[in-house]
Order: sequence, then structure tokens, then C-alpha cells
Amino acid sequence: MTLAGPMPVVIVGGLHADARRATVERLLRETPGSVALHHDLSTAPTGTVRRSVRDTTGETSFGETPLVNDCACCALREDLVPELRRLAVGGLTRLAVVELWDSVEPRGMAEVVAAHGGGAFRLTNVVTAVDPALVLPFLSDGDDLAEVSLAAAATDQRTVGDTFARQLEYAPVLAVADNPDAGPDDLALLRQLHPTAHQVSIETGQLGDIAAAGFDVAAAAAAQHPACARLPHDCDEDGVGTLVWRRRRPFHAGRLYEALEDLCCAAARSRGRFWLADRPDSLLAWDAAGGALCVESAGPWMAALPDAAWELMPAERRTAAALDWHPEHGDRCQHLVFTSPGLDRAGLLALLDSCLLTDDELACGPAALPRPTGFDQLLDSVA
Repeated sequence: MTLAGPMPVVIVGGLHADARRATVERLLRETPGSVALHHDLSTAPTGTVRRSVRDTTGETSFGETPLVNDCACCALREDLVPELRRLAVGGLTRLAVVELWDSVEPRGMAEVVAAHGGGAFRLTNVVTAVDPALVLPFLSDGDDLAEVSLAAAATDQRTVGDTFARQLEYAPVLAVADNPDAGPDDLALLRQLHPTAHQVSIETGQLGDIAAAGFDVAAAAAAQHPACARLPHDCDEDGVGTLVWRRRRPFHAGRLYEALEDLCCAAARSRGRFWLADRPDSLLAWDAAGGALCVESAGPWMAALPDAAWELMPAERRTAAALDWHPEHGDRCQHLVFTSPGLDRAGLLALLDSCLLTDDELACGPAALPRPTGFDQLLDSVA
């Protein structure tokens, strides 16, 4: 039977390889006429990436594609669209399941598929497969991907923890393995890390229906942007806590820099946006997992822009700024979220508050603050 319309494509990713493979196999069984497309980046040291296509009977075809600029992930990007178009020819493939290799993050691949489908194929959902018993070990893993043979390019400097966090938080659907070793605290951690995700059991859930639910790439990108991210809410459940810290005065850059190590180690995962007194126009992004912190500028605060520039900003950004608006500071604020088992709320609150400007420092103004600081060097190195 020839199917009408573009071929549906669902992306399945995740560092938990056994859970990911089980999810793909379940999708193939639930959707007759479906195939799985996989690029194995572990063959990159030989100069190629191995591509395979399989259905419920096993592998139906395979091939190789050369690295692009010594980058296996770049080779995947360039080969993915032509392969999906080939699978869409004739309208015989009911569903194409793109199974990502271990450390490939779904956002980049989702944007490639959505941008180049045309009338041949369309992205219908993104799923991250998760073993709940492995969430904390992977999130806390500060090893570089290169150290565990999972780097996607020679220049790949990501860690296991931050890669897993982005895989987990981007997907609107989490396919969850029924692991008897997972305790209530593991499940609570998973819920708090991504409370808006639809969780479905790999073994008993209806994955086929979820695969065709639909996916909005622009909305997913907005949900990850530091200025308007949908961050978790305050929670305390089964020994796992999420602290939402919001304040309306800026950080002292020197004191914050001195506290960075303690703040990074205070929670398995922390993220959000923050405001430095000596950089009043810069919205700064905070992203930490596995004891490693990434801070970078995410552009200007909306309050630092001329009125005419507002219409040029995405609607999600304007809405987020309006919700955060303060008559004196505009959308400038501290909004950091910390999630972890055994979270020391009181200690974390005290440490964060101690890094803010005092009343006297506020009265003197930014010009009175000492410069440069270690924080200046850290931000300038990633600028």
C-alpha cells in the first residue's frame, strides 16, 4: 500500500543505549512498514561512519559515508537527509525511526530533519530513551566524551553529564525502561529534571501513537533558550529536591566567581539565567551537570534594547520578558534552578544570597566594584 503525504520521521536518542535500542525495536513492532535508520559513529577512527537500515526482520541495507572535516557528527548531518528521501520514495515506508548514536544530541538532528523534509518527509516527534536507574550516574559523570570513546569529533569537548542533560531536557517524550533496580528517588529525579515531558513505558506504553503526535522545532528551541526556558518548579519528593532561586538584585562578580565550585557541586543539575552587576546589559546563561559549569552570554536583556528592537525579537522572548518585568530593572533578574538528591536548601540559599550586591554596594553603583575579576576572564574566554 502506498501511503499519502510526507513520510513521518521520529527521532530516538539517548546515552542509555539498551533503553534506546529497546525503544526502537518496540516502535518497529508497533508500526508495520516502519524502518530504523542508524549511523554508527564508533567507526569514525577509520575515516567513515557506518549507516544501516533495518526493520523487524533485521538489517535490510548498509553503507558508509566519509567524515566531513574530521567530524563524524557532520557526516551524519550530511548523509541523513538523502537517506530519508530515499526511504520516502514510493511512499512505502510508514514510519522512519532515526536512531541516534549514543552521544548525538537530538536538537541538531531535529532541526536538520524539519528544515529539509519538504514534501518528502516530516518530523513527527523526538524521544529520549532513559533507564531511570542510570539517570543520576550519567548526570553526575564529569568525564569528557573523548575519555569514554563517545566524542563525535576531534574537537568535541562535551562531558557525559552535560550531554545527557541536553538529551533528556530537549525531548518532549521520555521512553522509560522498567528497571527493577530503579527506586522512588530515581523516578522522582527524572520527573523533576523534566516535569513537562510525557513519560511512557518502553515495555507497556503505546509508543507508536506518540511517534506521530507532532513536533514544533521552534517551540522546542524556545523552551531551551536561557531567556525563556521552561525550568522546573520548586519540589521536594522522595529525597530529591528542586530549588528555584529568584532575586531582583545583581551578583557581585568576584564573590560569585569564588563560590562557583561550591555551587556546581551543590546539585546534580543546575541551569537558568543570571545578572552580573558589572555586565548589566548581558543576559548570562548558567548550565551545570557532572560538576562542570558552562557560563556564556545569551544576548542582551530586553530592557537593554531600544523599543524598536522588541518587534524583531521572537514572540516567546517578548512574552518571557513581559512576565519578568520590573519597573526599575526590566527583565533583569536571577533565575537559577538546582535539582539533586539530598539537596541542602538552606546552605544553597545562603551561599547564593551571599553573592548578591549588598545594600551599600548597590548605593555606590557598579563603578565602585573592583575589576577585573576571574569571572571576567571566564566569560571572555567563551565569548
